[in-house]
Amino acid sequence: MELIKINNLSFTYKTGQVTALKDIDLVIGKGEFVTLCGKSGCGKTTLLRLLKPSISPFGEKTGEIFYKGEPILKISELEDASKIGFVMQNPDSQLITEKVWSELAFGLESLGFSNGEIRRKVSEMVSFFGIEDIFHKKTSELSGGQKQIVNLASVLVMQPDFLILDEPTSQLDPICASDFIKTLEKINRELGITVILSEHRLEEAFPVSDRIIVMDGGKIICDTTPQKAGKLLKGSSMFDALPAPVRIFSSLCDEEEGPITVREGKKWLSEALKNKMPVAIPANENNSPVFLQAKDLWFKYDDGDSYVIKGAGLSVKKGEFFALLGGNGAGKSTLISLLGGLVPCRRGKIIIDGKDIKKHKGLYDGFISILPQNPLLTFSENTVLKDIKSSLINVDDEEINEAIRIFGLEKLTDSHPYDLSGGEQQKLALCKVFLRKSRIVFLDEPTKGLDVAFKKTLAGLIKKLNENSVTVIMVSHDIEFSAEYASRCALFFDGNVTALDEPYSFFKNNYFYTTGANRLARDILPGAILPRDIINAFKGEGENE
Repeated sequence: MELIKINNLSFTYKTGQVTALKDIDLVIGKGEFVTLCGKSGCGKTTLLRLLKPSISPFGEKTGEIFYKGEPILKISELEDASKIGFVMQNPDSQLITEKVWSELAFGLESLGFSNGEIRRKVSEMVSFFGIEDIFHKKTSELSGGQKQIVNLASVLVMQPDFLILDEPTSQLDPICASDFIKTLEKINRELGITVILSEHRLEEAFPVSDRIIVMDGGKIICDTTPQKAGKLLKGSSMFDALPAPVRIFSSLCDEEEGPITVREGKKWLSEALKNKMPVAIPANENNSPVFLQAKDLWFKYDDGDSYVIKGAGLSVKKGEFFALLGGNGAGKSTLISLLGGLVPCRRGKIIIDGKDIKKHKGLYDGFISILPQNPLLTFSENTVLKDIKSSLINVDDEEINEAIRIFGLEKLTDSHPYDLSGGEQQKLALCKVFLRKSRIVFLDEPTKGLDVAFKKTLAGLIKKLNENSVTVIMVSHDIEFSAEYASRCALFFDGNVTALDEPYSFFKNNYFYTTGANRLARDILPGAILPRDIINAFKGEGENE
């Protein structure tokens, strides 16, 4: 039975020069779990927001959207608020109240429920999610994963029949993201709630989805099952975004349907890769001198607080691409704030290019660039072009125009930075960082909201910086990106570095914090961490004689 029906929908923002959506036709049935994916700026967020009238974007719309057979713009405000739930990308952007319990009750209070009804519904939702331990906590004390679960619970407590999620895991670490997707699966399977999920990270979403919808340039280019997606998308720019089992099988086999889970992939690989040799770990030597060194760093925000950074030490070489991984709340962002001079450490020493930063206060001037986790913090002007130029000194227009082209911002130069999609905002913030010509660059979650095609572009830009002896230190939850492009990876836990190695040794020794390819092949092909490792082994490279 149809829940949502979209007929010939097109949409253009009032300030935009480009049509955001073009001729969309789509039907979503009751109880379906649909995953929506595509390049940054392809129209995913616009489409999702048009499915909830109270947050629909302003612009010119043609076509029609029906909800339960009725034009969606004719549903009541009460039905919009209670029956169509929406979870946003940034966990903090949806939190309203100070305490978890009041956050869960807020929507029900707004709808006029009695205190008794609110207590019953909230207690039931807390039990369903198993969040009794955080029920009385302040929302500011929660990790990113906990905040997003609270956002989800505060939507579900109003008992919607349609749940919309716009890249809800983009700021979560891999383990939290996996848990969040499993929670969505539970909601869909046990409660029958229809789910449409926009995601760039597809490893966890594929196995729980009934349908995969791919968008490009404002259009739907593929609407299929997860099992058939690999075959249909082979050769397209979206292929490399697919989960490892899907890519590997589709690259090696001509069958229409393939494995979508690690369990299914392992069963197939165990036969396909008999008698193959372990993957040889490639040499990745960097004999450059140490450029940044941190010794015994300690930091806490206030005197009465616990230490966030606890005796951390780190050495990064000149021209290195260093990836710092770890869970939400581990202290990664705080560490790069210390290293980048944004906050002073309580104890310890930071040496950059042989100089103690406490004795050389001007060392950071024009020397360091930092991309914060929230790109909105970097915007200060009312157009993209003005914003880029405002942050630069001694950079000519030719360089600026070339950077705008590389970052795909040509058609957005007159747009307000706040009107861009999440991925486009990330590109704008990155563009400004790369134009500053610093000697050391700190990137906090640089791949957040970016499609796989632009991630390759970003990796190429980082490589060019490294070739020019620029050191890049990245904090990231993007395991696949780190495994493929970083020169070394470190795991940050409880305020300190607990593991550090080059990518192949680092990821093959991890059990949970590792790549999809490694989880798939660790028992069959030791050392494989990338899909190409498995594909090459299948084709005979490294085969036992």
